[in-house]
Amino acid sequence: MTDTGPGPVVLFDGVCNLCNASVLFVIKRDPRGVFRFAALQSAFARELLVKHKLDPDVLHSFIVVHQSMLYQRSRAALEVVRRLRGLWPVLYLLIIVPPFIRDPIYDWIASNRYKWFGKRNECMIPTPELKSRFFV
Repeated sequence: MTDTGPGPVVLFDGVCNLCNASVLFVIKRDPRGVFRFAALQSAFARELLVKHKLDPDVLHSFIVVHQSMLYQRSRAALEVVRRLRGLWPVLYLLIIVPPFIRDPIYDWIASNRYKWFGKRNECMIPTPELKSRFFV
């Protein structure tokens, strides 16, 4: 069984330019190294998705797994911002907006992410300095 350890793990679409930019955004604002990352295309992510009864062949754009909880869509994004440095945690106040309003906006951006931001041919390879924060 896959062990995610104590901190949250962000599962992201490794070929999506927006998703890769989001990972770099989080890393820059997470100097304590709270977050770890795995591409949805990785064996690690596939195992986590199966464990949480999600189809690993459906590439969600962004998922956060923390302890025994799995967060998707807008809730995943909110779980990330609440742990970032600076004023970003203020955005967590958007949790008061009901998911039936937040998630369609998230879904619209996610469904257009390749068209608007482009797509890579292969998953991002972390630099040697960041490699310890990524699961393969």
